[in-house]
Amino acid sequence: MGSYTVVKPAEVDKKWVVIDADGVVLGRLAAEVAKILRGKHRPSFTPNVDCGDNVIIVNAEKVKVTGNKLQDKVFYWHTNHPGGVKQRTMGQILGGKYPERAITKAVERMVPRGPLGRQQMKNLRVYAGPMHPHEAQQPAVVDIAARNPKNKRSSA
Repeated sequence: MGSYTVVKPAEVDKKWVVIDADGVVLGRLAAEVAKILRGKHRPSFTPNVDCGDNVIIVNAEKVKVTGNKLQDKVFYWHTNHPGGVKQRTMGQILGGKYPERAITKAVERMVPRGPLGRQQMKNLRVYAGPMHPHEAQQPAVVDIAARNPKNKRSSA
């Protein structure tokens, strides 16, 4: 067995990062954000401790999806009334009143379920436009689009 560091919750140094989602592919963005929220990018990662950073995502309405997912990817839910099956496509979600929910739900599905996952999701803040009210935290800018050429799509 190798030696590893176990971090206690009081020893965690949480940072703030801001990510611009303009033109970034949704799934690739969500995977990176889930990794940062969990703290897996740190050498002192501890699976049972919330050791991730606080993430701010701006321009959520400009996120890209590949292929025909805007028309073909359908989300269903039931209203618990007879005949109450509702549906909405990804295009309707991104073009609707709350486009930031597409990113929030994508990240939520990549974070473990349970009390720790719910605690980590509270460290995520998503905004549809380019402005956010967290300037006082002096967030560092993380460029997801520059990490891999596949992460960013041009508006074709």
